Amino acid sequence: MVIKCNLAILFENPFWIGLYERVYGDKYEVCKITFGAEPKDYEVYDFMLKNWHKLKFSPPVKTDKIEERRINPKRMKREINRQLENKGIGTKAQQALKLQYEQSKTELKTKIREQKEADKERKYALRKEKKKAKHKGR
Repeated sequence: MVIKCNLAILFENPFWIGLYERVYGDKYEVCKITFGAEPKDYEVYDFMLKNWHKLKFSPPVKTDKIEERRINPKRMKREINRQLENKGIGTKAQQALKLQYEQSKTELKTKIREQKEADKERKYALRKEKKKAKHKGR
């Protein structure tokens, strides 16, 4: 099984963000980290060491199988320069973040709905008890 990780630091007005992508097998996940001010290399490294277990990744998205092959060093250097020039978030990353956002939104909606129903039932029980107490003459 092939495991690949990629961390890109981008400026998304008004904050600097880190886009941490990981691919294992045929699954792709992404996590967005907000840094605020422009982070130094050692700050990013320190953040990753301390907060690795707290990162919330998006739900896995199916991807094509990644082939591991040897790349010519000159070609690799050109590829790295091309990636450094790329300022935007990849479409897969956008999709994964959107999926994570939608999932958290639906979870929050169900939680709020359940809370409202419980509150409604509690108020109904309180009204019923008051009625009973009045009927008994208390």
